[in-house]
Amino acid sequence: MNVIAVIQARMGSARLPGKVLSDLGGRPVLEWVIRAARASNVDDVIVATSVHGDDQAIVDLCRKLGVRVVCGDEQDVLSRYIVALEAGGADAVVRLTSDCPLLDPELINQVVAVWRCNPTLDYVSTTLNRTLPRGLDVELAAAGALRQADARAVGYHRVHVTSSLYELDAPYACAGLMFRPAYNQFRVTLDEEADAIALAQLVEILGDQPPAWRDVVNALVRHPEIVAINAGVEQKTLIEG
Repeated sequence: MNVIAVIQARMGSARLPGKVLSDLGGRPVLEWVIRAARASNVDDVIVATSVHGDDQAIVDLCRKLGVRVVCGDEQDVLSRYIVALEAGGADAVVRLTSDCPLLDPELINQVVAVWRCNPTLDYVSTTLNRTLPRGLDVELAAAGALRQADARAVGYHRVHVTSSLYELDAPYACAGLMFRPAYNQFRVTLDEEADAIALAQLVEILGDQPPAWRDVVNALVRHPEIVAINAGVEQKTLIEG
C-alpha cells in the first residue's frame, strides 16, 4: 500500500500573497510543512504547485530541498492532486496544505494507520468533525475515490479537492479522528498577517522542529495573548474557495 503526502502550494494567495515562502523562524513556511511530512511514515512527499510563472519559486525551493514537485492548473487544485497521484503511483494520498506549518507528523501517522487497518475506507481525516486547532488538518483519500472525485467534481469541489467525498449525501466510506477535550477554537494556519504574527510567537516557544499537537495546544492555553492576535480572522467557507 503506497501512501504519499501531497502538499498543495502556490504563491497567489488572495489575502496574503507569497505566504507559503514567507519566513517563519528562519525557514520558509512551506519547508515547515515538508519537514513534517518527511518526519511521518508516508512513502513519499510531493509538492503540487502550478504552471504559473510566480510558482517557479516554489519549484526552486523543492529542488533545493530534494523534494519531488509536480505542476498543473493553478485554480483546479484537484487536477494537481491527480497528477501527483499518478506520478507517485499511490494507493492513497494524504492531503496537506502549505499554509499549515505546525503540522504534527504523528497526526499524519495516525490518519494513515486508520486507513492501512481498513483500506476499504475512501476518506480519513482529522477534520470530519473538527476537534483540533485549525491548521493541524490531515486528510487522506484513497486513490480510487480521488479519481472518482476528479471525474465528477465541479466548482468549489475542485478547489477543496476532497470536499465531494465527505458531503453528507456522498456515497463514500469516511472515518474521522476526534480528540477530547476539543481545541477547535484555536487557529494556527496562515491566511492573514495576524496569523503570521501569532505563528512567529508560537515558533519562538516551540522551537525549530515539527511540534507535537499537544505542545501546540499547551502553548496556546498558556499564552492567551497569542490566541488573541488572530482570534478575529475569519475562515473562508467552502463555497468561497
